[in-house]
Amino acid sequence: MAINELEAQSFHWLVDMLESVEVGLVVLDLDFRVQAWNGFMENHSGITASKIRNRVIFELFPDIPKAWLSRKVDAVALLNTRAFTSWEQRPYLFQFRNTRPITGTEDYMYQNLTISPLSGSTGQVEKVCLMVYDVTDIATGKRALERANEQLAKLSMTDRLTGLLNRGTWENLVDAEFERFRRYGQATSLVCRSVNSLIYC
Repeated sequence: MAINELEAQSFHWLVDMLESVEVGLVVLDLDFRVQAWNGFMENHSGITASKIRNRVIFELFPDIPKAWLSRKVDAVALLNTRAFTSWEQRPYLFQFRNTRPITGTEDYMYQNLTISPLSGSTGQVEKVCLMVYDVTDIATGKRALERANEQLAKLSMTDRLTGLLNRGTWENLVDAEFERFRRYGQATSLVCRSVNSLIYC
């Protein structure tokens, strides 16, 4: 097999892999014009690679924070190093609808983002590659756990029947207020009332 044939075959395999991988791959030049747009991005955006090629990304996705992404790309190009952003810092870059059946409770796909520099033959950074990872399952699980913990914390502080602060919480608040009084010597007060021979403070 000739060298050119091997190179063509390798290139075909590479393109096929990039199209089928479950990660969004977007190549931008330094003017933010799209140079590559893989199958993941086509499937979730509904925009084909041929339609978006050489278009400025902000024209088709006005929700992308232009100033933020520009700063990130400028830093990557200047320092010739990768940059990372997690869903906890910014839930998503592309506002794709969440289509995963397990995590259908979220409206949008949560994303992690890697921005990598791409150098030309001169060694200068000419383009950047955005790698968009769907982390909706992870984000949904963590958010659900945080909500459950908040609910448990609330239940531990309140009376289940009345919804008022329970005795333990009340005692902790009184202790904290007394410590504040001892530290600063400022006036403080405790208000109590009597209902049916019971004293409530």
